[in-house]
Parts: sequence; structure tokens; C-alpha cells
Amino acid sequence: MNKLEKLLESGGIKRDILFLVLSGIALLSSILGFSPFSFNMAWIAIILCGIPIILEAIIGLITAFDIKADVLVSLALIASVIIGEDFAAGEVAFIMQLGSLLEDLTVARARAGIEKLVHLTPRTARRIEEDSERIISAEDVKIGDTLRVFPGEAIPVDGIILSGETSVNQAVMTGESLPVDKGPGDHVSSGTVNQFGAFLMKAEKVGEDSSIQRMIRLVQSADAGKAKIVSIADRWATWIVMGALTAAALTWLITGEIIRAVTILVVFCPCALVLATPTAIMAAIGNATKHGFLVREGDALERLAEVKKITFDKTGTLTYGTPVVTAIESIMEDLPEDALFSFAASAESSSEHPLGKAVVEYYKKQKGHLPSRPEDFYMIPGRGVEAEVNNRSILAGNPELFKEKGVVLPDLLRARAESYISEGSTVIYLAADRQAAGFLVLSDTLRPDAGQMIDQVEQTGITPVLLTGDHENAAAHIAGLLHIREIHAGCLPEDKLSRIDTYQQNGQPVCMIGDGINDAPALKKASVGIAMGKIGSDIAVDAADIALIDDDIKELPHLLRLSRRMMTTIRLNLTFSMTLNFAAIILAITGILNPVVGALVHNTGSVLVIVNSAFLLRWRKKHQKTDQS
Repeated sequence: MNKLEKLLESGGIKRDILFLVLSGIALLSSILGFSPFSFNMAWIAIILCGIPIILEAIIGLITAFDIKADVLVSLALIASVIIGEDFAAGEVAFIMQLGSLLEDLTVARARAGIEKLVHLTPRTARRIEEDSERIISAEDVKIGDTLRVFPGEAIPVDGIILSGETSVNQAVMTGESLPVDKGPGDHVSSGTVNQFGAFLMKAEKVGEDSSIQRMIRLVQSADAGKAKIVSIADRWATWIVMGALTAAALTWLITGEIIRAVTILVVFCPCALVLATPTAIMAAIGNATKHGFLVREGDALERLAEVKKITFDKTGTLTYGTPVVTAIESIMEDLPEDALFSFAASAESSSEHPLGKAVVEYYKKQKGHLPSRPEDFYMIPGRGVEAEVNNRSILAGNPELFKEKGVVLPDLLRARAESYISEGSTVIYLAADRQAAGFLVLSDTLRPDAGQMIDQVEQTGITPVLLTGDHENAAAHIAGLLHIREIHAGCLPEDKLSRIDTYQQNGQPVCMIGDGINDAPALKKASVGIAMGKIGSDIAVDAADIALIDDDIKELPHLLRLSRRMMTTIRLNLTFSMTLNFAAIILAITGILNPVVGALVHNTGSVLVIVNSAFLLRWRKKHQKTDQS
């Protein structure tokens, strides 16, 4: 269970707010000299806010000898009480708890966008069993089960719609504000909400493999505490604690004034230093989440800020990864393009080949209905299909199929097809009644925002690189459209790994973006790996530091800028906190600051550090707003 869940379940935030309100009233009463009791009202703040700090320090010391900020704060509290500075002790406790509350609220707000997934896991499912319907636990759904989903219900598992028309709210998974129309053959994801019509679906991914569970696993692995710079701050805090004790002791021995020693303990607390980094990281993670990124490793954004090159896989990353019909050409006068496409779609409607399915899917999208079934159909493995459609014999396949059937492919037709093949497209040749009729062109299409995204990546000073296993022609065509100048095609997984290693050995940290199993080694090797979370393989997502939930790559430039802004914020926080500490120490040693004013100055600095970090939650470079239009 993470810190946020503990706070929510125990009512910790509400309790802290109540204690702070009561303590604030008590301190105000102490300043005004109002006290209905025989003791100073500041003691209410000491008890409500100070005792928890002291107990946490004692537990940390006993169980792990953990010397952190709360140890020095506890010493300052106890010393202030001993010398009779009750108000100073209460003020230190109050402001420390206020800083802690702001940190908790920052973390809670930052994580809210992903933590809510845990609460959206569907509990039940309606399974169709022969002629009956039974409500079962969503955990008991098996692959292949037929389920019914009514309007208003969360979809229990990933699957495909068998019958029924509906609209699905996918905001939890994709961030889309409008529902998406779905029908037979469309995929649906667990955790999304059916809004209108009831439908039947077949379960395809259940339990831990479902979309919602994958997202939850990513949430649970997000941990800002892993950031390297946090551990550095912790080490600094330990030395500062020892330094404070030494400075306080020497000041007391030299001046003989214990109040100066107590003031040093108060202002020497490294609170702002310790809070400077984790609050900035968590706020940046929250910002990234709102833009579709799940940050799995706490120091991923820190490493991303140092990246010099971004290597992109092509298929499924810069492109959609699914072939679509991009051109239709006919050389038969009685079969214009539209008629030829209709014959081809009918011939392929009984095919199980991915390209045949792509032709049918495109026909359905263009015409709004499925093509008519052929009267006769033959699948010829490795060649294509032969079918009887409206009393005409249709061939659809590669040149080998035409050669076997004795159909001549004219040189003109081959030349026109070659112009598409040279760009990396796939061509399906078509014949009607044993005469060459034309061809269909299928291509993997670019994501619409890919070009703008690449331009903005270059504007950040980072070099984009195309690193793909595809044929050189296809890679060169896509790279040309996107103006990517550095290309490495025909790469096996080990080639990608080697290329990234070479870059990094030459002092150029790399960010790798991919989606497939073959990208997993490169994602793991790169300084930062970003996986396409929606279509990416489980192995690729597990190997990455960051997952892109909805595969919307247009937000990548924002993530790059955000990582640099986060590091700027951390450096400002650390510089400010250290400067404030040393200035306050000098003033305390010379006797200018007393414990009360010292506590106010120092702990106000801690609050300012947290507030500065919180600005990252909404940060976005101003000119980027136009990118979404």
C-alpha cells in the first residue's frame, strides 16, 4: 500500500488539517496573550503537531538509525521547551506540519490521475451460459467467455464486440472526452464505460492481462523515491544534522548563550533541502500523467532531461502499425477503381490473411457495410486467393499467383506498382476473368501528429533517429516525410541494442520509443525507454521507464520540456534552501535571530519550496498551446 492510499484510508490529511487549524488558533491566542488555561496556548501546537514529529524521529533512530530532518526538528523542539521558548517550539512544530501537509497534498494531487484506476476495476461480469445469463466475479472471467454489457456498466475485461451497437467512454484509458462508437468486430477495454446500447462481447484479455490491470501495475511501480537526486539530498540532510549539532555546541561553549545554540538547531533543519526534490518529481509526474504518460521509474524524468538523441521505432510508433488501402489502380475499362475495389473486397471477405482482412476493413469503413460474400472461394497459401464474385472469376495476390494461373502482368502495370513498392508499400495484384485488371496498394499510415512532433523535438535540441527493422525503402520513405535525417533500417533487436550502446558510450544519452517485443532490449538499454502503452506488447511496457497510455505521440515534446523544467525547479529549490540555511545560521550565531524568528524564516522557506514545486503540476510552455489546435 502506498503513502497516498494510507493517507486516504486513515483520514490522515483531514486529521492533519484539523490539527493545524487548532494549532494555528492556539498560536494566535499565544501571540495575543489570551489563555483561558494555566499553560501557554502554544502547548496545543506542540502536542498536536510536535509529538508526531518526535515519535517519528525516535522510531527512525531505533529501527534503522535513520538520521533525517525530523531528528534535528525534534532536538530544536525539545531544546526550545527546556529554555522556556514555548511559542518557538509550537511555531516550529506548526510550520513543519504545514510543510508536510503541503507535500502530501502535492503528492496526492499529482498521483490522483492514475490512482483512480485502482478504484475503477470492474467487480462483476454478466456471463452468457447456454440459454442463461449469470453474474460472476470479474476475476472469474475466462478467455473466450461471452459476456453481456448493459448501458452504464464498466466493461469487465478486454475483448471484441460480437453483436450490438454502442458508444463507449474511454476517458479512463485514453483521455478522450467524447464517447467512441463501437460495433461488431471492434475492441473494447476493461475499465471503460458502456454509455448507450447493450452488446455481447468475447473475452480476450482477462485478469492481470486486461488493460485496466496493466495500468494499475504501472501506477504501483511509479515511485519518486527512487530518484538518484533524492538519495543525494538525504545524504546531505544527515551531514547537516551532524553539522548543526556541532555548530550549536561550539556556539554555546564560546558565547555561553544557550538561546543562540537553540536558534541554530531551529534554522539548521534541512527540511527545505529534503523536500526540494521529491515534491518536484511527484508534481512533474502528475503533470505527465495528465498528458498521457505513466512514469514507472522515479528518476526517469531526471534522466530524460539529459537526453541528446531520441530513437524511434517506425511501425506502431510513428505509424499506426496496421496496413490500410492507400491506392487503387485499374487498367480495365469496364472495371473502374470503385468497381474493382468492390470485387477485391468480396474476394478477400473469406480470407484469414492479415492483408485480406485489411482490405475488408477498409471497405467497411468506406462503404459503411461489409462486402458481399463470394459464391466460391479458394485460399492459396503464400500466393493469394481465387474467388467467384457476381459470376466473375477474381484473382487477388502476388505475381507468383498470376504466373501459376497463366495470367500475364503487363509491364506498364508492374512499373506503376513498383513506384509504390519502392516506398515500402505492399501491392495486391488483381485479375478478372484471367485478365490483369489492376492492383490495390496497402501501406502503414503515419500518425497525423508525427511530423509536427518531430519538428518540435528538434526545436528542443534533441536529434531524432529512425531505428527500425523495416526494409530500407519503407524506412527512407517515412523518414523523408518526417524530415528525419539519421536512419538505420533492417535492424534486428541486437542491432538496435548495439546502436544505442554506441551512442551512449560516446556521451549521447538516448531515449528509445517503441512498442514491440523486439524493442524491449533497446527500451531497457536506453537511458530512458518509452513504450506505447495502448498497442505495445506487455514485454515492451515492462521494459520501459515510461508508458504512453493512449499512444498520442504529439505530447512527447511537452514531456521533454517538462523534464528539463523539473530539473530547473529542483536546482532552484536546492539553491534557495541551502542559501537560506547558511544566511540564517550566520544570523543565529551572531544573536540577531532568536528561536521564534528563526523558526519562522526557516520553515517559511520550506513552504516556499513546496509551493514552487507545486507549480509544475500545471506547467506547460505557452507556445505549445497552439500545438493542440
